[in-house]
Amino acid sequence: MEYGKALRSHDEAQGRYRVFGANGPIGWTSQPLTQGPGVILGRKGAYRGVQYSPKPFFVIDTAYYAVPKSELDMRWLYYAIRHYKLGEVDDGSPIPSTTRAAVYMLDLDVPPPEEQRAIAHILGTLDDKIELNRRMNETLEAMARALFKSWFVDFDPVRAKAAGRDPGLPASIADLFPSRLVPSDLGEIPKGWRSEPLLDHARLISGGTPKTDVAEYWDGAIAWASAKDVSQCGDALLIRTERSITERGLKESAARMIPRFATVVVARGATTGRFCMFGREMAMNQTCYGLASFTGRPFWLNCVFATLVDALVHSAHGSVFDTITTKTIEGARVIIASNELLHRFETTVRPLFLRALANIEESRTLAALRNTLLPKLISGELRVKDAERFVARAT
Repeated sequence: MEYGKALRSHDEAQGRYRVFGANGPIGWTSQPLTQGPGVILGRKGAYRGVQYSPKPFFVIDTAYYAVPKSELDMRWLYYAIRHYKLGEVDDGSPIPSTTRAAVYMLDLDVPPPEEQRAIAHILGTLDDKIELNRRMNETLEAMARALFKSWFVDFDPVRAKAAGRDPGLPASIADLFPSRLVPSDLGEIPKGWRSEPLLDHARLISGGTPKTDVAEYWDGAIAWASAKDVSQCGDALLIRTERSITERGLKESAARMIPRFATVVVARGATTGRFCMFGREMAMNQTCYGLASFTGRPFWLNCVFATLVDALVHSAHGSVFDTITTKTIEGARVIIASNELLHRFETTVRPLFLRALANIEESRTLAALRNTLLPKLISGELRVKDAERFVARAT
């Protein structure tokens, strides 16, 4: 294991090469420290991860990178390090650290190069598909939010019609936009549109937490989202939570079921303002608020909330961290177009969000398969040919 090197301004720099820290990618640079493919192992900090880079990369001084002394498939090595939990080796110092001496003491069973490549191919195929789904979802979400911004924030079709230009939309949609802007309490808005309270279009829902010292309330069939689940949801839709509660826990607490496709925001704490959409019905704790559309337009609601959330956080107040209160949300106003246009937007972006949800579900299945196969392949318990059949069925 080689030490990384200090690098200034990596979080702001532009470049072709990824910069890795103790717990993953942290920026970019124009000059790599080493050639890929390679494996990065966190050295210092409470959260030390293991990363794989297929391309040249840079490692800062809170992490190591692996330099093989014999022929090794680096992606196999990445999976082997994960399996043997080398990232969790700790020297017991006040600052959690992984030392090279502690890692070097451990033995790894190293199969022949051909088998290494086969194992890496099987597990890598699953991870590549998961990464493809993640990138696809970024594109799908960006498309939906870009369309919302063009129609309901920048008023592009209205401005085009006002200037005598083609709005670039099918006539059936272009006809739904007026041809001029007029003053309002929210600035200029398209003629005929109006400013209304957000809560005229959504039901505000609070959450609750069953007593944590009553075991019968926990580990049931009902997903229960915490602020951590919401704030760390890397996707537009949340389908999995760290903890779950029982029916009894739900009935005997302030927790309640939040409907599928509700938009949920963290209202208190260091992550105030982080939000996502629930991909399935679940409960949540009291540090979050849910907004459920009662006009049948949950995806429009999610997009409009995305444009409001910064203002909600900035108008929030709290003793230590920002806080979003019910009063803050009650005061939020949104620009409302005609029902026909809102319906057209909803039906246009709905397939994008549903595709993203399907990708998230698929990735969850693939990740579960990978996690099942990884220890069996690395330990030799499962033969490569058998694993290939499982992966072929899944992908």
